[in-house]
Amino acid sequence: MEIKKWKRVGLGAVTLLSTVVLAACGNSSSSSASSSDEINWFIPTEISTLDISKVTDTYSSIAIGNSGSNLLRRDEDGELQPDLAEKVEVSDDGLTYTATLRDDLKWSDGSDLTAEDFVYSWQRIVAPATASEYAYLVSDAHVLNAEEVIAGTKSVDELGVKADGNKLIFTLSAPSPQFMSLLSFANFMPQSKDFVEEAGDDYGTTSEKSLYSGPYTVEDWNGTNGTFTLVKNKYYWDAKDVKTKKVNIQTIKKPDTAVQMYKDGDLDYANISNTEATYKANKNRDDVVDVPEATTTYMVYNQTGTVTALNNTKIRQALNLATDREGIVKAAIDTGSTVATALAPTGLETLPDGADLAEYVSPGYSYDEEAAAKLFKEGLAELGTDSVTLTITADSDAPVAKAAVDYIKETWENTLSGLTVEEKFVTFKQRLEDTKNQNFDVALVLWGGDYPEGSTFYGLFTTNSSYNYGKFSNADYDAAYQKAITTDALDPAAAADDYKAAEKALYDNALYNPIYFRSGKGLQNPDLKGLVRSSTGLSVDFTYAYKINPIKLM
Repeated sequence: MEIKKWKRVGLGAVTLLSTVVLAACGNSSSSSASSSDEINWFIPTEISTLDISKVTDTYSSIAIGNSGSNLLRRDEDGELQPDLAEKVEVSDDGLTYTATLRDDLKWSDGSDLTAEDFVYSWQRIVAPATASEYAYLVSDAHVLNAEEVIAGTKSVDELGVKADGNKLIFTLSAPSPQFMSLLSFANFMPQSKDFVEEAGDDYGTTSEKSLYSGPYTVEDWNGTNGTFTLVKNKYYWDAKDVKTKKVNIQTIKKPDTAVQMYKDGDLDYANISNTEATYKANKNRDDVVDVPEATTTYMVYNQTGTVTALNNTKIRQALNLATDREGIVKAAIDTGSTVATALAPTGLETLPDGADLAEYVSPGYSYDEEAAAKLFKEGLAELGTDSVTLTITADSDAPVAKAAVDYIKETWENTLSGLTVEEKFVTFKQRLEDTKNQNFDVALVLWGGDYPEGSTFYGLFTTNSSYNYGKFSNADYDAAYQKAITTDALDPAAAADDYKAAEKALYDNALYNPIYFRSGKGLQNPDLKGLVRSSTGLSVDFTYAYKINPIKLM
């Protein structure tokens, strides 16, 4: 039997789910063995870590998600299927999840992989000493005692994750619609306590200081180089169905270079949505594929007090009103992306009545030069000045970021008298550090959903969230979000109302500035089969990918 795609469901549906068991299954593809045993891939920036508990970026997650396995894994239809678990059962009240592991699971070094390895991984991510930015996922999913463990008032041994032989038992304090998705998420893959503790501070800093549970292992990553190789893991439980021996991944920062390498036959995929010229030149090719994303690009304002102007509500409101989102997309990001109307992107979650969550919560962002100029003048007066200089920080290794910031600078300065905008471009890796440490005035950032439900976005801006880079605190926002994940956790319509209230709090106080919903296309070798792409979570899964009859593409 199979479980249907996990979405918010009513309590009655949860009760029904308790009778559903995820049946063990491998890959049943009847395709012949590949005539090529290697896939050649690229990423636009270097990976930063192989530490399962600490990874936060998309590209490191590609390495971790393909070299590690969780209890479940999403298939080509987005459905959750058994991976290291042979089945997952849910109690009638939705508070207990019991996962039964497959027999004879092994780590990449041949040692036994047990339920205790999962327990350790869940404990490690919430342990205060780990300082994981994703610890909040455990408390937001209502895992028993998670909030207290994160706060340091209870020990990790009291977390509601226990091993019982080959079974893993999760105890929740309240139902959690996103919990099943977490059982496929990279940050909750198992970790060997002995290995992690022996590696110490070096754990996850190189491919050799990592241990693997998934279809591949990582080789030849020294912690800073831009290339690495995914090598088939002979100890993976379903190794017989993993057809590809190697996936060669290299960092290519110039989009045109990747496209040319693809056309020369040196890559099996290239993104064409990085620049308008590349997109328009290639979008009508027969080998174009959609690259599904649930990603929002937005601007955050430093509201810690170090940038005086940005603590003024009228100044922030003026900046939002002076943002010509349609103009930005047309002039700078005309590569398949669309204007952002909210924090949650279109396509993330469909509500019971068929409405898209993004459309439902949209508070009505608009471009109004006259209103923007008036508010900015009033804000300057409140600050006792007639001019303000703000620096926008963005990714240097993302061409669309440069084009977008240039356009924003021009429109802001033309609309808001007394404003000077400076630009600061740093690498993606450095921008992550700068935003985490509030080393910015205004920053252009993006977030891709971890699972197909609204909390994956609205959890970002709570008062204590690590991803609330601007460090604002809004009681109305916090209350709306908490209601969505507690009182209304099993009522999707009510939760949508909560997210709408949260979005209104962001809008009324101009606490952030949505820019565009990213969507893209790429060129992909038609002879590459079995690749799984997801709009949330692991974006590219090579587990069952393989090539047939490779040809040089011109």
